[in-house]
Amino acid sequence: MERLLRTQVTGDEPWNRVLQHKSDPHKQASALRDVILGGQDGLVNVLGVILGVAAATGDTQLVLVAGLAATFAESVSMGAVAYTSSLADASYYESEREREYRHIRHTPHLERDEVRALYRKKGFEGAILDHIVDIITANQDVWVAVMMAEEHQLAPIDRPHALRSAVVVGVAAVIGSLIPIVPFLFLPVGTSSWVAVLLTSAVLFGAGALKARLTVGRPWKSGLEMAIIGTVCALVGYAVGAILKAPLGAG
Repeated sequence: MERLLRTQVTGDEPWNRVLQHKSDPHKQASALRDVILGGQDGLVNVLGVILGVAAATGDTQLVLVAGLAATFAESVSMGAVAYTSSLADASYYESEREREYRHIRHTPHLERDEVRALYRKKGFEGAILDHIVDIITANQDVWVAVMMAEEHQLAPIDRPHALRSAVVVGVAAVIGSLIPIVPFLFLPVGTSSWVAVLLTSAVLFGAGALKARLTVGRPWKSGLEMAIIGTVCALVGYAVGAILKAPLGAG
């Protein structure tokens, strides 16, 4: 807050640059999230597909075809969804921002009271609270930015960053998807299924532990949770294949 006040009084740094500096750690966290999202989704989905096909058919060639088809279809889909959802968030942010500008123009006294209430909740009172409110409401852009961040808990969406995020998700999904397929290139179907499960569990455990080290939490706990959740979800595919094995064989 002290930096914000000094910025607006002296004009030595634009407001959007202050926001950019504040958002840098979040961009790093976003990149980690994208890698984990794409990689985990690719691992789990493709493992589920190939385990189901392996249980139902026992045919290595069918397993590989199904696995590769799922790999690229899933990866493209993941990247596209990541991009379109980011664009939807950006559109929502822009619409809410325009609404705040309208409120400031038409009912400035109510919006000013909202700023006062926000900073009173943070513990400011008296002359310093009045000073904060005066400085924030002296500039409409600052005023709207504060309301978006503090009242609505929304951050601006960088559209080029959204595209980069989508690419990261898609590439991570491809890499993650190929991991459980590798054993089927060298081992019999039965053995490959177990190796794929163990390999996937190990990778998910490592990803969970890394996430905890880079963010917060206990590495072993985070890794174990991710490994268990991912493996159980993938085993659903095996169960479906095993259930359908008899009808397919009879056909």
